[in-house]
Amino acid sequence: MKNFKFTINGNAYDAEIVGIEENTAEVSINGVTYTVEIDRKTQAIKTPKLVRTIAVPSTDSHPAVSKTANPAGPKGTGSIKSPLPGVILEIYVREGDMVKIGQKLIMLEAMKMENNINADKEGRVNSLKVGKGDSVMEGDILIVIGE
Repeated sequence: MKNFKFTINGNAYDAEIVGIEENTAEVSINGVTYTVEIDRKTQAIKTPKLVRTIAVPSTDSHPAVSKTANPAGPKGTGSIKSPLPGVILEIYVREGDMVKIGQKLIMLEAMKMENNINADKEGRVNSLKVGKGDSVMEGDILIVIGE
């Protein structure tokens, strides 16, 4: 637990406190163990326990609402959402353009990497919700695709 070195009347002593329970301490001096009674009760030092609340990103509207389209879900009308926070570098389509599944729509820079956002639905681009240079958060709607 704790080690001490004492010199009493020219004699060197190595003392170690082995353990303390209530008002009794177990002390080892030069290898010999002694039980020592303390005239006051000691309090055990407790290490504080940190408790943090669960962090929920501000982009989550509700846990049941998905952030991106489900690849196994039905194709067709809907929106293309940002898969992660970043900055829009390029937009490859305009409103009114017809898009096919897998067509490159937007280039998004995130964490110093360029990420292509491809269409996961087929249809006409109804509206662009972002412009070149815009910052987006995870789950933000980028493009609305309709029939």
